[in-house]
Amino acid sequence: MDTKAAILALMSVWGIGTCATLPANAQDVDDATEDVVDNVGDSENPLLNKVWVRTDADPSLPGPMQIFLGDGTLVSDSCWETYRLSKWQQVSDSAISWDEDGMTINADIASLSDTELVLSLKLGSDVQEQHFTVAEVPYVCPDMVK
Repeated sequence: MDTKAAILALMSVWGIGTCATLPANAQDVDDATEDVVDNVGDSENPLLNKVWVRTDADPSLPGPMQIFLGDGTLVSDSCWETYRLSKWQQVSDSAISWDEDGMTINADIASLSDTELVLSLKLGSDVQEQHFTVAEVPYVCPDMVK
């Protein structure tokens, strides 16, 4: 899944309709087929290409979302902030890191299944545990009081 696909996924979560387009020529069909084949290996990693919603944040607000794309892009979003695109990497089977405002955030994957993710973020001398679940579709952010 590339950045454009992530934006389309976010639009779907937000409830914004999109129209599928057909390839303009046969070469585009071949390129699309190659993209699908290239991403097959990514499907083995349950972290990738899912909308993860944080479940342990303020219960009065919808949880922030993160999407770890197979191309190394991290999409972070919430119902009250503008989305952010960052670079991320899987350091090992049990560790990831990403760039946020010029700082590298390191996190251990405490637990990961097809539907649940627990990260232990290393923030200086502190460790913050964050719990996520896969977003339910369809989902629309509620109207937020401003």
